[in-house]
Amino acid sequence: MNEAKESLRNMEQKYKLFAQQQFTFIRALEHTRENAHDMIRPVASISQVQSYMDHYCENSTDRRILNMFINICNDLSQLCYRLETVHPSDSKTTDILDRCKLLLSHSNDLSTIRAKYPHDVVNHLSCHEAKHHYGGVVSLIPVTLDYMKEWLAHTEKLSQRVLCNVSGGSAISAKRAPQDAPARAAILQAPPPACLEAQTSVSKKHNVQVQGSKHVQKKNLNDTEYYSGKLKRPWKPPGRHA
Repeated sequence: MNEAKESLRNMEQKYKLFAQQQFTFIRALEHTRENAHDMIRPVASISQVQSYMDHYCENSTDRRILNMFINICNDLSQLCYRLETVHPSDSKTTDILDRCKLLLSHSNDLSTIRAKYPHDVVNHLSCHEAKHHYGGVVSLIPVTLDYMKEWLAHTEKLSQRVLCNVSGGSAISAKRAPQDAPARAAILQAPPPACLEAQTSVSKKHNVQVQGSKHVQKKNLNDTEYYSGKLKRPWKPPGRHA
């Protein structure tokens, strides 16, 4: 996308340089049309300008400006085909590029094309005859650039929409974790199954029995020690002598 933006900016700079020389361009067309004895029909296609330059151009200034026009048109056409490889795309972006390719076709009729505000290239033409004969050819490049800028703006919206969808999916996953926490806590706090309770009860009874048995054994052991002679003499009741 950044490459497409840079290419479009470069094309706009080239066109600005060309637009500053519009009077030179119109004068070159008038000279070549006179040499071709083709003063009646309007300049209506890129191939017509190419023919004037190749066969009826007699000075380097006219050749330079006509060649500049054709080169810009060819560069714009190549840019259209490169933009087709940029994703994402939809029916609108495809339609815009199709219109650009049609406009830049060398055989396409340009006679009815008119660049509108804020472009003033048609207003710079000096008279009605010039507007009738050259209005289409001077409007071709600015109209095509407007379509390409429209394509770029729409493609950026599509890219942002794709990024929002991707980040939205991540946010949903992140939200599910705290939402699942109460469910996990409920599982941990839930009472154990009946079988587990039975095992716990049996284990507790077993522990009580073992502890009771140990207590009895300890008492018996104490009695045995008492009567086994640990006391040096047995206890006798008072008042009786052996």
